[in-house]
Amino acid sequence: MINKYLLAGGVVAVAVLAGSVLFLDNSDTNRQGASRLQLSQGLQQIQQRDGHRLRITEYDNVWNGGETRRYLDTQPSIQKIYHNDRDTSHYVDNEVVVDFTGHPAPEDITRITAEINGELVKKFNSTYIFKSRTMNAEKLIVYFGKRKDVEFAEHHYILMQNAVPTPNDVFYREQYQWNLPVIGTENGWAISRGSKKVTIAIVDTGVDLDHPDLKNRVVTGYNVLADNTNPDDDNGHGTHVAGIIASETNNGRGVAGITWYNKIMPVKAMGKKGYGTTSDIAKGVYWAVDNGAKVINLSLGNYQHSQVLKEAIDYANKKDVVIVAAAGNDNTRQPTYPASYPEVIAVSAVDQDSRLAEFSNHGTYVDVAAPGVYIPSTYFKKQYAALSGTSMASPHVAGLAGLVRSENPKLTNKEVIRIIRKSAADLGIRGRDAQYGSGMIDVNRALQLARESKQSPSKPKTQSWLINLFNR
Repeated sequence: MINKYLLAGGVVAVAVLAGSVLFLDNSDTNRQGASRLQLSQGLQQIQQRDGHRLRITEYDNVWNGGETRRYLDTQPSIQKIYHNDRDTSHYVDNEVVVDFTGHPAPEDITRITAEINGELVKKFNSTYIFKSRTMNAEKLIVYFGKRKDVEFAEHHYILMQNAVPTPNDVFYREQYQWNLPVIGTENGWAISRGSKKVTIAIVDTGVDLDHPDLKNRVVTGYNVLADNTNPDDDNGHGTHVAGIIASETNNGRGVAGITWYNKIMPVKAMGKKGYGTTSDIAKGVYWAVDNGAKVINLSLGNYQHSQVLKEAIDYANKKDVVIVAAAGNDNTRQPTYPASYPEVIAVSAVDQDSRLAEFSNHGTYVDVAAPGVYIPSTYFKKQYAALSGTSMASPHVAGLAGLVRSENPKLTNKEVIRIIRKSAADLGIRGRDAQYGSGMIDVNRALQLARESKQSPSKPKTQSWLINLFNR
């Protein structure tokens, strides 16, 4: 198994609001350019009328994602796997992820490091990361593959960042949060606004712990990179994802989150440049599960299967956690991971016209779609931003999963996923398709089904079950 870097799942464009910067995509079509101008003019009108200090700057996040890839391409210690003529996955050339059947004795570790002329970089559970000064990843995999106490050895991959009464939050009130009304959020809030008992973990670049719209919504998190409990965001991506889910709603400032009361658990597993390794992402998933998360959002990914990441996903699934992931931003049908794993809800992105976003990945693995173009939310350094990408679509679904579990805590993770799919509004060709999966999420309909499920018996009587079976 190759340990990969996971790129933050998909920021394509950004606008920073209310005393922050408006980042927008310079590669827009004419239609998007007009939409951008409209948003910019609207923000200036708010500034003139309400006195908000706005600084509007352009920033192309599709370009930025390409810059991250170009940066990795220039690093001599990073190699690539080509999946086709354009889609690639990166991995660390002289490192390997090894899962042992047990825990090697200290003298075994000493012997191994001497034989590979390297060192033990880190470990968690039975997974160890080794680095060699003279052997590349392929040779390391062959070396460990010969040991009888090794479950698997793989490359170290890199993954990249891929409201009842109307809330009085300023950017919601001024209708810049188009994304929440279009998925039926306001009517859904009449059924449930969430629960403090259902925590949603965000495995990402961290969260701005001092952000005025988030600081009251955050529970104790974890910094995988520093191995401490300070998951502060130095990139902005994780803070934006967090705000879509749980920006404090109806507090008269900033933006509204999908849930009013669910707590968020920040897990920092990616660094300042917006990427992280599969081992760190996996460790973050384990930590989130073990510390009470009921939903995990993964706005990150690449195109290479990783056994260490898959085992973390399997662990979360067995512990009844709902896992949501971004499909990616390369407008390709190439399967992405972790979104392609069957235990994960894979999310594509749609624009204001409910059309597949021009950047969104697609494929038979996509489960549902959600808004992902110019999504206003919180941003690091106490700012607000409007970003685009499947990274923004994924937290809409994670927030919905939190609402569904809040409305009916007895639902299993599989039942929550079934409700989200069943309640989705069909888009594109009739029925399930590769662009939208089951369709765009519908918060109101999903919560109606969650409420109805509380009145339904958990198991049908045997006689009724047999009758239904034969009537199929």
